[in-house]
Amino acid sequence: MNSHFFCFIRGLAMKAVRVHTFGGPEVLKVETDVPIPVHTESQVLIRVGSAGVNPVDTYIRMGLFAQLPTLPYIPGRDGAGTIEKIGSEVDNLKVGDRVFFSGASGSYAEYVACESRSVFHLADRLSFAQGAALGVPYFTAYRAIFIKGKAKAGDRLLVHGASGAVGLAACQIAKAHGMTVVGTAGSPQGMELVKNNGAHLVFNHREKGYLEQAAEAVGGDGFDVIIENASDINLGPDLTVIGPGARVVIVGNRGNVEISPRFLMTEEASIVGCALFRSTPEEWRQTAASVVAGVEMGFLTPFIDKEYPMETVQEAHAHVLSHEGGSRGKLVLTMT
Repeated sequence: MNSHFFCFIRGLAMKAVRVHTFGGPEVLKVETDVPIPVHTESQVLIRVGSAGVNPVDTYIRMGLFAQLPTLPYIPGRDGAGTIEKIGSEVDNLKVGDRVFFSGASGSYAEYVACESRSVFHLADRLSFAQGAALGVPYFTAYRAIFIKGKAKAGDRLLVHGASGAVGLAACQIAKAHGMTVVGTAGSPQGMELVKNNGAHLVFNHREKGYLEQAAEAVGGDGFDVIIENASDINLGPDLTVIGPGARVVIVGNRGNVEISPRFLMTEEASIVGCALFRSTPEEWRQTAASVVAGVEMGFLTPFIDKEYPMETVQEAHAHVLSHEGGSRGKLVLTMT
């Protein structure tokens, strides 16, 4: 009797990563007695197959993000898996569906409860790991290109740091929408990856004069849109290769930078920030619809750099901020 009772109690718990204090990767602890979340009428309960590991997860973990969770918390915002239960108000999903999700709270776990508006069917051709790479990277890339960057077919678009997850997503999306796409990366392997994922031209950002060569390669009149994943390093030089009315969209930043506003004045250009969590409901629907359509049509396919078991989450967080050899696609946690 006691043994059966013990099993019943364990059935109500799950394995998850929890953070009890903000700090370095060492604050990430794998626990096995975390309560399984209870879904509401508008939510679904998902058994997570893979969870995305994003730079923003590390900023939150360190206590450096604009919106911080209440401690203790389970990290992670996106992932993919199978629906276990649905709320009474959910009519577009069913138990057993393979799905990916974005905007959830606590995806570094065996189970997550997520609002149905943030859950989307996962194409059969994609694995759970690839599904976990769709939410933050592809939604951010779409928002940066179209909603904040106001890009259109025919524009010349530079993706700075294109071999990372957001960068590769931006190259695929921009190529599919008729833009001239130029990417940068920091290694031969990264450059080849960017080339294979939609960029017409790729330059090594570790080589002297690469930015001028990139601008010259698209006609010498400057770029219409720049997607900037490392603005603390590149923003100043970016402003030397902008065209009339250009938009520089800040997706990533890790420090302060000094720029000359004169370049902006001359071209009547602008610098705009991009934060996925600022999406309005209408922007979210627009972004989701476009990403889902791109996946279904086959021109959006995430590249997975490495899959980490949940127990090695500290290593995954150290890796996601490491630039050794350059970024290459997406890192994910696997739950099984």
